[in-house]
Parts: sequence; structure tokens; C-alpha cells
Amino acid sequence: MLNIIKARKVSYDYLKIDDEGNVESSSRAVDGVDLDVKAGDFVAVLGHNGSGKSTLAKHINAILLPTEGTLYVDGKDTKDDSKLWEIRQSAGMVFQNPDNQIIGSVVDEDVGFGPENMGVPQQEIWERVERSLKSVGMWEYRTASPNKLSGGQKQRVAIAGVVAMCPKCIVLDEPTAMLDPNGRKEVIRTVRELNRTEHVTVILITHYMEEVIDADRVIVMDQGRVVMQGTPREVFSHVEELKRYRLDVPQATLVAYELQKAGISLPDGILTNEELVQALAEYRDRQ
Repeated sequence: MLNIIKARKVSYDYLKIDDEGNVESSSRAVDGVDLDVKAGDFVAVLGHNGSGKSTLAKHINAILLPTEGTLYVDGKDTKDDSKLWEIRQSAGMVFQNPDNQIIGSVVDEDVGFGPENMGVPQQEIWERVERSLKSVGMWEYRTASPNKLSGGQKQRVAIAGVVAMCPKCIVLDEPTAMLDPNGRKEVIRTVRELNRTEHVTVILITHYMEEVIDADRVIVMDQGRVVMQGTPREVFSHVEELKRYRLDVPQATLVAYELQKAGISLPDGILTNEELVQALAEYRDRQ
């Protein structure tokens, strides 16, 4: 399967400019990142604050361009100005605060705004609006004011607005950071379903460990570099290493790890409560 995202030695420097337009200093936020994401994958990117994960996310939508290296979206170089519109159609972006992304006074008008700007015919716009809102479970709210929705519902509308533009890839930059636990569950359930049923490539930037359990691949960043990657089970098997990068692990993984240290023989990489209960039952039966 083809790579929809390909990064080669991508680095990015934030510059501090003085009043006269001269560069006072620079700080490297992304440092020599190589990345391959296959079409249809669900990839989660983890890292503590300042690790470079959000900066990398903004490169995929060409909001930022590499200081060094090259990033391709659906085969197109993000530095090619003539391809910018196509790149942003291929890779949609969902941000942390849905209020910054919702501009319509009615839900269905907001979701139709993107396709309308793309010049999509009117009939197709409303077909896309209906399909997108249904895909995120928000069709019944189509005539509601976004201001009267919960945080989780607003974020689902924001996702629907991106889905309506029919991107091949959706990049979600900490989309649940401002939500309560129920809102977080709503949004992640929606994203997983889009990936599973619509085959949309998903790149999820997050610091909530439980949100990445079902990802195809997990990438861990620290100081602008990719320091670990693999399946969730592979990555979360390295509890001590993740601690060094100031990251947590899923609660079930941590409990299993502490039980292992106490001498109870359990398999590595336990991710869910159900797996932990099963492993403990099998351990009991062996005694």
C-alpha cells in the first residue's frame, strides 16, 4: 500500500525576530524526522509538551514548511506552492479547540462551508453534509446552533466539516485536550469509526495513553525526534523507557507492570482491563 505521508529528514526551527527584522535566536522544534504513513492507517503520535508533535502535525497540512528536509502528502511536496490547495484537500486538520474551527451559526451550514469554498456543486454539498454528519453521529443536530452543543459534540461537528471535504487523511492535533472524559470517548470513537468504515487515514496527536490502544502504530517523540515506534503493544511494553520520556502508560499496563515487578508472571504489553483480568485468571489457573 502506498504511503500517503512521507517525511525525509524533516527539521523545523522557530525563529525569534527583533524589531528590525533580524533573527535574534532560533530553536529547533522538529529535528531530522523520517516518517512513513500508509493510506488507511491509524497512527498515534505521543510526546510530552514541547516534544515537537504538534509542530510536526502542522507540516502535514502545510501550515508549516520544513526548514530542512522534505515532506510529501499524497506524493506532493509541501514546499511546492502550486500544490498547496491539493495538499490541504488531501490532508484535513482538526485542532484542539473546536470553537476556532466552527464558523457557521447552524451546524449543517458550518459543515457545508468547506465544500462550498472548494466549488463543489450545491446538490453534492448537501449530500456531503448529510453523509458527514451521519458518519460522526450528529445528523439529528443539523439545525442546531453550535454554541448550544457540548464540547464533544462541537468537536464532532468540526470533524464532520473536515470529512465533508473528502480528505484522504485527517490530522487531529490533541482534539480531546479541552474535553471531559465523556467528550473524549465520543470523539475517539468517532475517529476510529471513520478510519474503519471510510478508510480515512488518521494521524492522532495526543497525550492520553488510552486513546492510542487501537492504533495501528504509535510514534513517540522527544526533543523533536522520533525516539520510539511500533504497535501499541510493542511501545507500551517499554514502561521504564516511556517514563524517561515523561510519558504515562494505560492504567491496565501500569498495574500489570507493577504486578510483574512483584513476581507475578504476566505477559508484556497488556493494554486493557479485559486483557489484565484474563492474564490474572490464567496465572491463577497455573498455580
